[in-house]
Amino acid sequence: MLQKLKPYWQALPDIFTYQILTKSLIGIWIYLLGRITQTLLKSTGRVAMTSGDFMFLFQTWQGYLILLIGLVSLFVYIAFDINTKIILGRKLVTGENISIWKSMDEGFRSIKALLSLRGVLVALYIALIAPLLGFGVSISLTEGLYIPNFIASVIADSPVFLLLTSFAMLVFLSIGVANLFILHGIVIDKLSVKEASDQSGKLIRANWKDYLKQTILFLIVIVAVLGIVALLALVLPQVIIYALPLSDGARRIASIVLILLGSAVSLLASLCTTPFYLMKMTQLFFSYKSGAPQPYAERETKKHPVVLTAAAACFVLLIVCAVWINNNFDHLFPVETKTQIIAHRGGGIEGAENTVAGIEAACAAGAYGSEIDIQRTKDGAYVLLHDGNFERVAGETRTPEEMTLREIRKLSVDGQPIPTLEEALSACKGRIVLFTELKGDSADKKMADDAVKIIKENNMEAECVLISLNYDLIDYIETKYPEIQTGFLLFASFGATDKLNCDYLGIEEESATENAISAAHDQNKKMLVWTANEKEKQKHFLCSNADGLITDNVVQAAGIQKDLMKRSDLQRMIDRIMTIVS
Repeated sequence: MLQKLKPYWQALPDIFTYQILTKSLIGIWIYLLGRITQTLLKSTGRVAMTSGDFMFLFQTWQGYLILLIGLVSLFVYIAFDINTKIILGRKLVTGENISIWKSMDEGFRSIKALLSLRGVLVALYIALIAPLLGFGVSISLTEGLYIPNFIASVIADSPVFLLLTSFAMLVFLSIGVANLFILHGIVIDKLSVKEASDQSGKLIRANWKDYLKQTILFLIVIVAVLGIVALLALVLPQVIIYALPLSDGARRIASIVLILLGSAVSLLASLCTTPFYLMKMTQLFFSYKSGAPQPYAERETKKHPVVLTAAAACFVLLIVCAVWINNNFDHLFPVETKTQIIAHRGGGIEGAENTVAGIEAACAAGAYGSEIDIQRTKDGAYVLLHDGNFERVAGETRTPEEMTLREIRKLSVDGQPIPTLEEALSACKGRIVLFTELKGDSADKKMADDAVKIIKENNMEAECVLISLNYDLIDYIETKYPEIQTGFLLFASFGATDKLNCDYLGIEEESATENAISAAHDQNKKMLVWTANEKEKQKHFLCSNADGLITDNVVQAAGIQKDLMKRSDLQRMIDRIMTIVS
């Protein structure tokens, strides 16, 4: 076992050097890319591009230029993030002299093989499809790519959409499996994309059983090693710390040191995962081509005094950081969460959707706010409804704009009447904040003006927030009625999103990173996260700096919030760190 792990252990210094160099260069390029893109966006009158106005990319010269820059950057990123790792893997397998700079240069030069329609498709697959499948090699920049939950829920609820999506994923998965070694053919054998694809397909068809076996064994070994490291370096020391008769202060500092050490180990492990996998892939590539097992070439074990010195310096820094963290512990890891719970569509699962009964249930559950959706009727009233028509909730296929308020009064949702905006406001007044989304085809400036008028007539400016997926509408309200609180909802963005003209930013849960939340706070904006329903997700955001959590499971979220008050110092640290890094 140790002999098999030796090549990976010996490769660590080269991998860390490579990762530091490439990530630094890529970081600089991404910063410059952001500056260039921000300038282009500014020239169109925008501060950011969001999920609500992405079509401008295909309608303006600035948009086409942003797409072109993005595509070029994608090729460069692949060259540095994957191709160079394959070259390093080749040198480790064959015993060639390793030079990080020469490897990077060779990886960069390999880009020219992708400058074709097939090459573009390969790049797009690696950047966009592989992360969604969770299979194969993808670039670190997009490895967190996902299908937004609100889209995934629509797919899951429709048998047709589910079948089509499953079929598409199966097709893409088959393509990915057949082309597992396509980049190896391009980078190592200098083949064209088509030739490399054909070669990869032949190798996989002839060796797929062995590849599956070798990959599973490789993953088992990696997981086992990481588990042993975590046990010896983190779990056992923590048990010993709590068993020894230490003071609370000494125990806390020791725990902080271990948590910081664990975070460092996790970071190092994340830096090694893909390079190690590509090392194994490269070894298998040579084995399958030759028809015989290809061992790693013997390498002389080098001493790395610089690495040891750096490790010692990092440990001293770790102790200093631990003392500082201990002195600021309650500020950095607060006991009480400040994230407010907001019931989705009235009261979430606690009451009938978008009804007064739902709002009452949200109040009873202790929610800070209630989110509702309003649409305009044929005769100009505003009623609560999320969908385009009443079919799902009340069995009526007509839309609100096709019906009068009197006709809508005859409908019910789970036995509850469909309320007007005025009735929703009355139910909330003095009890709960109402987040009102301007929804549907009738969400226009007239709806905005009317909603503001109704809110003011009820003297509820401080208890209402008007929200929408339409930024132009939110910008209109914020500009014309600065006394009204506004919120812009989005699930993806690029640029200075935090500078958008609104009071709240509402981000879909998978996009609500700690950096995005901090950026919004820096611009004196509040951050809402929608729609987190699973326990782990709710806990994650309740431990974050988000201002509000929109959820269907209000009671569950409230229970988690209550349990967070009982955490130990260690659990508070773990929860906060997990919130920051994930």
